[in-house]
Amino acid sequence: MFTNRQFFGELISECLAVMIIVLIGDSVAAMYTLYDPSPYKLSYWGVCIVWGLGVTIAIYITGSVSGTHANPAVSISLALYRGFPWKKVLPYCMAQVMGGLIGAILVYTLYQPVIDHYNLAHHLDRAIDGGAAGVFFTHPGEFVTPMHAFADEVILTALLLFGIFAVTCEYNTQAPQANSSALIIGLLVASIGACAGYLEGWAINPARDFGPRLFCFLSGWKYSALPGPDNFWWVPIVGPLCGGVIGAGAYQFLVRPFIPRYAATTAQQATAGQVTDHEDILHIP
Repeated sequence: MFTNRQFFGELISECLAVMIIVLIGDSVAAMYTLYDPSPYKLSYWGVCIVWGLGVTIAIYITGSVSGTHANPAVSISLALYRGFPWKKVLPYCMAQVMGGLIGAILVYTLYQPVIDHYNLAHHLDRAIDGGAAGVFFTHPGEFVTPMHAFADEVILTALLLFGIFAVTCEYNTQAPQANSSALIIGLLVASIGACAGYLEGWAINPARDFGPRLFCFLSGWKYSALPGPDNFWWVPIVGPLCGGVIGAGAYQFLVRPFIPRYAATTAQQATAGQVTDHEDILHIP
């Protein structure tokens, strides 16, 4: 009973984490998009840092319960490389998408009058023109095709997971200790947005994009949300999933084996194993 209750709490935690990220992140996107003049038009770093702080806050609130994956790419990578149970991956991913949907509902509740005024003032229709859809989910920027956006998402999410695995590696003595890793991960998200956000909105998280996209499909944006122009909807899902596995694997195989503390620990374990085998052969109790 305790185990089932604990797992249910982990799912709630993952849902809340993505909800917090989307609530904060999509709200700053609304501030950027819907107001003219926008307080962020000449200070785009402000948008990025707010997204990053949303991630940091989510980790501090929910990390002690579920570890705050808050991203299907993280859950899958942890299952592949760090022993996270595969049976938890799908429920975690579903909870994360639900968090994205709930976060979008809250953002819409806050900004619904402003969204309607923006679309009216710019003669935009939700379903036809996708008016104000950029508040909720990502789309390609200027000169960016869906396939190029896919490559972008692979690269950017690989960088994200590479950084997360480095920051949370127990053998990495250069990583921030105690609870400081949450702030560094938030700054990593902000840095990715600052250097590449205009390409296609730097989703780097399928739940952060698909949850709000699903809400918008049900709330009048219809086909401008799903499947989206040029069937873009799959790019922020498949791209981050592929990139996450690549980036996490790159850290596990290209960096971690050469960390002195990891090498020393592995050598000690190997030596202990050899001694044990030798004692078994000699029947030493």
